[in-house]
Amino acid sequence: MSQIKGIFAASMSIFNENLTLNSNKTINHVENLIDQGCHGVAIFGSTGQAQLIPISEKINLLNNLSTSKYRNNYLIGTGLNSLGETINLMKISISLGFKKFLIMPPAYYKYGDKEVVDFYSNIIEKIPECKIILYNFEKLCGYKFSVECVEKLVKQFPNQIVGVKDSSYNLYENLKIDNFSIFPGSELKLLSGLKLGCSGIITATCNVTAKLSRTVYDDFFSKKKQTSNEKLCNVRKVFDQFNLISGLHSFLMDEDKIYKNLLPPISLLDTIDKKKLINDLKNLNFNSNITKAA
Repeated sequence: MSQIKGIFAASMSIFNENLTLNSNKTINHVENLIDQGCHGVAIFGSTGQAQLIPISEKINLLNNLSTSKYRNNYLIGTGLNSLGETINLMKISISLGFKKFLIMPPAYYKYGDKEVVDFYSNIIEKIPECKIILYNFEKLCGYKFSVECVEKLVKQFPNQIVGVKDSSYNLYENLKIDNFSIFPGSELKLLSGLKLGCSGIITATCNVTAKLSRTVYDDFFSKKKQTSNEKLCNVRKVFDQFNLISGLHSFLMDEDKIYKNLLPPISLLDTIDKKKLINDLKNLNFNSNITKAA
């Protein structure tokens, strides 16, 4: 399997008014992101509210996603604390042709590197054909991968542990592993990461910055002058003022009202914050140009 590289959006999920997952519109959304420039999309990550979505609705989306024209461009998250449920959802994904996963260690409980190695060892023992990108985000799960832990996992499972999404930013400057994908979790780190040998990014705001991010990525490898990176970083900084999920849905709901639907306890930005978000983006002359969810 070739190394995973490029611009990946941590996709939003789209919900009906009754708060059930709208599979068709979510898939249209992720396909539009690839059409706009993303090399791929992470499904059921934290941006997609995966921890709040019933397993039955996840399975339904995966079944429909298996017929997508971009089925080879997806990373599948699980959003589950339970080891058994994580393994079961991964097995279903494998049966549908998805082998690439973005997996975070369980939240809430306190543990260290040894227990993390044990967690992934149990997954790989049951699903040896999987390809896992580790998800490093201490803010969400309470655990931060060490360089040593990642190196140990890769040494122990070189065919299964194939990369890391680094949203805690303690790894991407320090990890040096051959044929291993490293993805910072923000557009702010895209260009500096590429200069260090990183593989691209996996980020929430690529739901609206796909074109800009792809331009920065392509210009780097074409050795062109960077003309879009400053704007890309400024757009990210605007969204970073707010909860990213709330900000993205509040921004896109003006293009399609279905984006207003969020799973509690997540909510849209209040009137003041939304006005600031929209005005700050207008001052940057930013328009996502994302096709409306059909």
